[in-house]
Amino acid sequence: MRLRLLDVPVDGGNLRVLLWGTGAQLAVAVHGITASAMSWQAVARQMPAGWTLAAPDLRGRGRSSGLPGPYGLDAHVADVTAVLRHLAGSRRFRPVLAGHSLGAYIALLTRDAHPGLVRRLVLVDSGLPLPVPEGIDTDAALDAALGPAIARLRQTFPDTEAYLAFWRAHPALAEHWTADVEAYVRYDLTGEPGRLRSRVAEEAVRADNRDLLTGKPFADALDRLTGPTPLLTAPAGFFGVPPPLLPPELIKEWQRRVPQLRHKLVPDANHYTMVFGKPGVAAVVAAITTAPPRGGQGGSSPRASAAARWKRDTAGGDGNHRIVPDAG
Repeated sequence: MRLRLLDVPVDGGNLRVLLWGTGAQLAVAVHGITASAMSWQAVARQMPAGWTLAAPDLRGRGRSSGLPGPYGLDAHVADVTAVLRHLAGSRRFRPVLAGHSLGAYIALLTRDAHPGLVRRLVLVDSGLPLPVPEGIDTDAALDAALGPAIARLRQTFPDTEAYLAFWRAHPALAEHWTADVEAYVRYDLTGEPGRLRSRVAEEAVRADNRDLLTGKPFADALDRLTGPTPLLTAPAGFFGVPPPLLPPELIKEWQRRVPQLRHKLVPDANHYTMVFGKPGVAAVVAAITTAPPRGGQGGSSPRASAAARWKRDTAGGDGNHRIVPDAG
C-alpha cells in the first residue's frame, strides 16, 4: 500500500499527516504520547478497499517535531481539528476518528468540541479518566509508567542498529517484532551519525502528561457521547504483562455511567500490540470500519441539524494543504 504524505497548516507551521489508501471512506487516527503517525501502519495495511486512513504526527513528534509549543491537549485538539477539516471538506462521508493511548483522549476531546465533524469515535486502550492521587508528581509518574519509552528521549545512539536493538529488547515488543514495528522505529530516528536520537520532544510529552493527569474534562466529554462508541482494551499494559492501562473496575464503572460505550477486551494483546499485533489490529480495523446501528453517534438529531453541523464544522476546509511527493 502506497504511503502518501500531507502537510496541513496549523499554528506555528505545518503538521505532517501520513495517508494510506485512496477510498472515499475516511478514518483519522491519532497516536500515543511518545509515538508517531507510523504507529498506525499495521492498521492501515488491513483496512478494506474503499477506505483511506490518515494519521497525523502530533505536535512535537515525528515529522511535526519542529512545531513550536505551547504543547498540551488543547493544542492537539486544534491540530487534529485542522486535519479533519482539510481532509473531510471534499468528502461525501464524515470521518471516523480513532485514538490510541494519548490519542484516545485527544480524539475524545476533539469529537466533543466538534461533534459535527466526526461520524464515529473509536477509543483504543485509553480514553477514560484515570484515578490520580492528590499532589502526584506528574513527571515521576510518567517515568514509572513508560520506562524505556520515555528514557530513550534523553539518549543518543551510535547507529540505526543500536536503536533497533533498544526497541527489540522492549518487553512489550520483543516477542511481537514485525516489519511494521521496525518501520515505526526507523521513522522515529533523527540526528547525525554517531549521535542519533528520537524525534520526540520530551518537553511536549511532559506537557501533555500534565494535562492528562491534572483534570482535563474527559468525564464531561464521555457524558456527552450520543451514539455507540467502541472502547477496545488490552489485558496487558506498557510492559507486556498485567495490569492493564485501564483497570476492569474502572471500565465497568464507566459502562454503567455511559451506556454508549461498547467495551471489547482483546485477548493476547498489550498496550503496544493493540496497534501492532494481529489480534489488536483486527479489532481496531473492525471497530473503525463497521457501521454503527441506526441512530449512531449524533443520529438522534434531525437530518437538517446534522447537515448544519457538518457545514459549520467543516468551514475552512478549503484544501489549503500540500501533498509531499515522496515518502522519504
